[in-house]
Amino acid sequence: MSDSVTDISHDQHAVRRQKLADMRAAGFDPFRANVATTHFSADAKALYVDGQDEVVPVSVAGRLITFRVQGGSSFVKIQDQQGPMQLYFRRDVLGVERYDGVFKKSLDLGDIIGVTGKLFKTKTGEITVRVEAFTLVSKALRPLPEKWHGLSDAEQVYRQRYLDLIVNGESRHRLMTRARIVSAVRRFLEDKQFLEVETPVLQAVAGGAAARPFQTHHNALNTDFVLRISLELYLKRMLVAGYDRVFEIGRNFRNEGVSRRHNPEFTMLEVYQAYSDFRGMMTLVQDLMRHLVRDVVKPTETEGEGETAVTRPTMRIKHAQSGEFIDFGAEWREVKYKDLIIEKTGDAEWFARSKDEKVAGVQKLGLYADPKWEEFELTNEIFGKLIEPTLIQPTFVTHLPKELCPLAKITQGDESTIDVFELIIGGMEIAPAYSEQNDPDVQRAMFEAQAG
Repeated sequence: MSDSVTDISHDQHAVRRQKLADMRAAGFDPFRANVATTHFSADAKALYVDGQDEVVPVSVAGRLITFRVQGGSSFVKIQDQQGPMQLYFRRDVLGVERYDGVFKKSLDLGDIIGVTGKLFKTKTGEITVRVEAFTLVSKALRPLPEKWHGLSDAEQVYRQRYLDLIVNGESRHRLMTRARIVSAVRRFLEDKQFLEVETPVLQAVAGGAAARPFQTHHNALNTDFVLRISLELYLKRMLVAGYDRVFEIGRNFRNEGVSRRHNPEFTMLEVYQAYSDFRGMMTLVQDLMRHLVRDVVKPTETEGEGETAVTRPTMRIKHAQSGEFIDFGAEWREVKYKDLIIEKTGDAEWFARSKDEKVAGVQKLGLYADPKWEEFELTNEIFGKLIEPTLIQPTFVTHLPKELCPLAKITQGDESTIDVFELIIGGMEIAPAYSEQNDPDVQRAMFEAQAG
């Protein structure tokens, strides 16, 4: 931040501090504990009926995001969790003392106010509240990011997420959509008789995934614990206990790298269903994803222009990176892992090749290949770097190498693969699932082989 911008911020802070002192000296409370509201912004707008101006009374509250005073009447906008709401202030309605002495003199961009008034529609077609009374709820002592243009510093966006959510409509929409998705996932699974459970976050042993855990110490028990890296093991215990369909939406913690796709703390959905296999889970996941797109995200497409334009619901969402439209309504592709590898390498005998030949083959494709890697790791390097990023449309990649998941059942007729799928959408793994290996002797042997 430049010195000039810092100076401006300090100057605004001083001005706001003086306004605060003046209000307190006048016996006015600039930080109220409560304010009466009847609606959020979008709900209030939905009450308006065309042609019925100043009929419906509402009380709304929010943060001032535009504030331009013009003589005896002014339009401003506040923002609450549902979005913006335009307000219309008039001196002849509020009185000189309230309009000039408080509204014009004491308020600033970023202040939180509550208003009461009636709805009307402006000449430009915007539903607005004609304010009859207002209250300052909370005085903002620091200005919002300059000129309401948002945050340009990526680090500031992540470190001060609350500022990003105030000024960035896309971030606000993303947060609200995420909340609706989580709620919809719960309802979807509950409607199918799945039971939501909560399992321990503090665990004696990290299990269910291959990841480095965060470590902590329980003082009262004088025992070391780890934060869970997976929900898996305790959910499986619920199956043993006789609960046939269970799920959990919970936080996991992995003490590893940070990227756009990986965060040390993240939310995961895990679902377990008795008397089913990976194909049953394939159907469940597809139905869930389509439900979320259709009933929560609700994408639309517009055909035509101007007055002839028609907007219709769609199951297509534009992929930001490639620009390709992902069609959730079309038939989802199912393809075996081996077939994708053979297609990419152009070598029908790839899986019969020696390790040295695989090292050379990976290098020929322009990838790094460590001779110390296992053969399945060499092959998976091709999948992860050259195949997965290209799978934009929903794709079930099935029958992966058995070394990748020792908890899955071996495929009948091919002991080198397992009954598993990875759902890839937009070049990313969205959901893996598999038929559980429920033979304890086979499972133990697989674990021992993995441990070396």
